[in-house]
Amino acid sequence: MVDTPGLVEKIAQGGERIRRVQQALGLVIVGQDETIHHLLAALLAGGHVLLVGVPGLAKTLLVRTLAAALGWRFRRVQFTPDLMPSDILGSEVLHTDPATGGRTFKFAPGPVFANLLLADEINRTPPKTQAALLQAMQEREVTISGRTHKLAEPFFVLATQNPIEQEGTYPLPEAALDRFMFMVYIDYPTAKEEHLMVKQTTTGKKHSIVPVLDAEDMTLFQEIVRMAPVSDTVIGYCIRLARATRPTDSLATTMVKKYFKWGAGPRSGQFMTLGAKALALTKGRITPSFEDVKAVSRLVLRHRVIPNFNAEADGISIEAILSDLVEKVSAPK
Repeated sequence: MVDTPGLVEKIAQGGERIRRVQQALGLVIVGQDETIHHLLAALLAGGHVLLVGVPGLAKTLLVRTLAAALGWRFRRVQFTPDLMPSDILGSEVLHTDPATGGRTFKFAPGPVFANLLLADEINRTPPKTQAALLQAMQEREVTISGRTHKLAEPFFVLATQNPIEQEGTYPLPEAALDRFMFMVYIDYPTAKEEHLMVKQTTTGKKHSIVPVLDAEDMTLFQEIVRMAPVSDTVIGYCIRLARATRPTDSLATTMVKKYFKWGAGPRSGQFMTLGAKALALTKGRITPSFEDVKAVSRLVLRHRVIPNFNAEADGISIEAILSDLVEKVSAPK
């Protein structure tokens, strides 16, 4: 049974700490407030994020600054076609004892043994290496030479993709995309934001980021998100949105039936519920609303649906279909 009075106090504390993280990021990152909000919601929900944006939009700087504000152990891996699974997970290395001359194998952990891992351009590495990372994301552990090694907690993967360059890439299969809680798009800044960005980054002034939320606190807040109550009607709304993406379901909209080949699976309903709860926490609320579900619905659904030929022929984007879906699918009474 949830201790509601104590939970309310902890949620208030969590919301305040998250706002402090946002303020710290705002000192360095210009014009990405919504992206920052979505990343923090995914962190609180214990999910991973696929970040999509053209080069030069400060994706790497955003993740580095986030790690500094959280005080977490951070690692970055630049994915390339020749990257091997052992380059990410680690490997057994032959070690010679200088005193005895005896030789033994010791495990040398790879960059995946961190709290925050930036997988830069994940679609540039072959499926074998992609699969090694995705297993670690799902299981929170890796197995090397028959020995299982637990990863650090919390463990958060932020992978990036460049939507422009597609030559020499290995697109993530649908089952792999499903491992990511959110797919977040980073768009170009406004003219005012771009002016401020150029002005801020062409001077010698640097902002020092003081950690405001360590790994232990984040683990606690993730547990609070799981404990937070959610009404059956909100869960029902998440399920209705997920089912409405499936062309053969009775809830499917006209656009879904015409333009989608496959819809989202049950994991999308789980992630929408968790995402809405985490979003409510960032705003200091104890339970999520329908608006919270709407706010995270596209982030959860956009990489879990597959358009058909009709969508390509008519020039209809996934975003347009999902916007129509969210508008037309009503919450349960």
